Amino acid sequence: MAGSNHSATTAKHINYRLIAAGIIFAIFWSSAAAATKIGLQSAQPFAVAIPRFFIAAFIMLFVAHVFFKKRLPAGKEWKQLGIYGLLNISIYLGLYVIAIQYASAGLGSLSVAINPVLISIMASVWLHHPIKRIAVISLLLCCTGIFVAALPLFETSYATPGGLCLLLTSTISYSAGAVYFSKQQWNNLHILTINGWQTLFGGIFLLPVLLLTYQSGKNHFDFKWAGAVLWLAVIVSIFAIQLWLYLLRHDPVKASFWLFLCPVSGFIIAAIMLHEPISLYTIVGVVVVIVGLYLVQRKREPGETS
Repeated sequence: MAGSNHSATTAKHINYRLIAAGIIFAIFWSSAAAATKIGLQSAQPFAVAIPRFFIAAFIMLFVAHVFFKKRLPAGKEWKQLGIYGLLNISIYLGLYVIAIQYASAGLGSLSVAINPVLISIMASVWLHHPIKRIAVISLLLCCTGIFVAALPLFETSYATPGGLCLLLTSTISYSAGAVYFSKQQWNNLHILTINGWQTLFGGIFLLPVLLLTYQSGKNHFDFKWAGAVLWLAVIVSIFAIQLWLYLLRHDPVKASFWLFLCPVSGFIIAAIMLHEPISLYTIVGVVVVIVGLYLVQRKREPGETS
């Protein structure tokens, strides 16, 4: 009897930890758009993004190789890390940081939320499987929700059509990177090693763009810049991702449902930190996106991740 009570108590504690981890993950992950927007008030896009990538990469690689003594990548793993870094960091976050200049932080969080839908469709294409009707309906709902949320923002200059297109293009690159990652053989390479090296490569690939576009008069390395870069590097790139992996290890299907909270928390953070408006259009748009996400998530097999 005592043993069963102990097991029940342990299970309850685990559930509380998972709920806490899920809420913190959603807040941290959706805060990226607002943090980027704040950093852009002081510096050019790549002067914000690239320092973030290098700081995050060096911390992860130090922990992986010095603290945990994990092995270095070998052979074709270097090529895989380069391609993954190009898709997941250089193109995705490179376009994203440009797009956030021309789109609200709330829309940035909303666009990121549709990744599970795009990943589902891209995985079907990659594996030459028929694309499920529910995935197409889900994608249409998500895109409709984003456009509905964006409508009043176009009128108030919080967003532009070009910025929205860049956001969606960046999301496609992220989804392509996720599918590519899932289809490669990593030979038990530690996740911190993978994340560290792909982030480093992604930053290196963007260095020529930084050098070509850098204008010293547009960059003020002040507290806003430093705070945004450190938040993005440590809280988003490291802590949020580790929380996501923790959730995935316990239950991939339940973990994916925490993505539903990201659009909501993203708009709330943007409203508090940046005074971005929340209108009826915003609420309707977020609800439509969440419905679209739910449709594709509930059709997943138990072992499938996002």
